[in-house]
Amino acid sequence: MPLKPKTPCKHPSCPALVDAGQCYCDKHKSLHPERPSPAKRGYNSRWRKVRAAYLCKHPLCVKCLAQGRYVQATVVDHIVPHRGDPALLWNENNFQALCKPCHDKKTGLEDKNPVYHY
Repeated sequence: MPLKPKTPCKHPSCPALVDAGQCYCDKHKSLHPERPSPAKRGYNSRWRKVRAAYLCKHPLCVKCLAQGRYVQATVVDHIVPHRGDPALLWNENNFQALCKPCHDKKTGLEDKNPVYHY
């Protein structure tokens, strides 16, 4: 049975090849820790129910609406990232309805420039 081909390391400008299913070479693995599964981050059946109810009450993307565009929201975003804090995870005052492009843009900026509170 043939093996899957190796793929490039996802670290920018790294030429190393890694086995299928791996993202980073041994050199860059420590720089990019694995992200826990959604269930381990708190996104379980309870979250899906809360999310569905929130989107029923808030069907439009708040970022697009602020620009005068009416776009259906598909994601319930945490205004302040919860980073495992259950109080922030379940606080409805910390929710906002966003479309996927707005959510991806916001999350990308937060992940690129994380703010940590000690």
